[in-house]
Amino acid sequence: MSWVMSATTKPTAQVAVPFPSELPPGYAWFDDEPVFDPERHLRLEQPAEITTLADLGYGPDDIAGKATTIAASSPFRVLSDEGAEVMLAVARRLRAFCRPAGDRIERTVRGGCYRSKWLRDLCISPEVTQHFADIYGTSIAPHPMPVHLGHINYEPSRIEAAVDKWHHDTIPLDYVMMVTDPAVTPGGRFEYFLGTKAEAAAMRARGETPPAERIVAPEFPGPGPGSVIALHGDMVVHRGGPLTELAERITMVNAFVSADASLDAQSRNRDLIGVDDPQTLYSEWARAVAWRSRDRLDAIVASAGFDGDVESVATQLEFAIDDVRTAIDEMRSGGGVIEHYE
Repeated sequence: MSWVMSATTKPTAQVAVPFPSELPPGYAWFDDEPVFDPERHLRLEQPAEITTLADLGYGPDDIAGKATTIAASSPFRVLSDEGAEVMLAVARRLRAFCRPAGDRIERTVRGGCYRSKWLRDLCISPEVTQHFADIYGTSIAPHPMPVHLGHINYEPSRIEAAVDKWHHDTIPLDYVMMVTDPAVTPGGRFEYFLGTKAEAAAMRARGETPPAERIVAPEFPGPGPGSVIALHGDMVVHRGGPLTELAERITMVNAFVSADASLDAQSRNRDLIGVDDPQTLYSEWARAVAWRSRDRLDAIVASAGFDGDVESVATQLEFAIDDVRTAIDEMRSGGGVIEHYE
């Protein structure tokens, strides 16, 4: 395990798609929250260790085109004690809106950033985004689909159920924040697999799950609430393990994308059909892929010279609009099954 910075120039915090200025139908702001204040609510620390994709067994071809070479960090603080208290209060208030996410998660809240301005401002905070850009070693932006901002998972109703099954994320980069204190929670550990997605898929085909000797369950520093793990969510197989007794257990996941739209999207938006509110999902999805395609088309506009043959130019155009064409096909084909490894 090693610390790796993948960029030669300083990574920056960017904005891919601005947060919408109006709320989707059926949402309303909480009207009695504190105002998010970075000076009071943040305590941005550095992780002590970084695990790379190569450490997990990924090869150069697997890593090419991905947002970063980093897989996961050791735990570190993002919120101050006061910020952690506000985060817990917001999460408890949002619990009233929880629902299942397919058969993977029993209780989750998505779209919380359309209800809590405090949560929204934390999730799109330039200070936090810059901090994670430095950790990932690449320029990033808050995810252009707000349904991926401030995703909250709650404990299941059954003791035998995992909080969240073994899976890789529908998003490229994120952090997983402990909202409740993992030091006093009975079980429910955040765990990740020291292996690749292909290995996890092969295990599933054999009716197996990752073995204990290849599972990392990081110890969160005290006080635990407000501590996070930086994660390459699309590439790291992970889960929220089962509780040993029923108790409150809350985590928050906030997503980022690479600011470089020429890289892989590392998204599975089709999984969200039937999970997120349709009007919200399709509008956000359209804006996200339009941003990526516009960025790629702008690169063609800015290109110089007249040396392109018909095939190379046509290929450039296909690449530029590939995300849009895929989104259209997936939207019209309807929902898929939320992927996991159990």
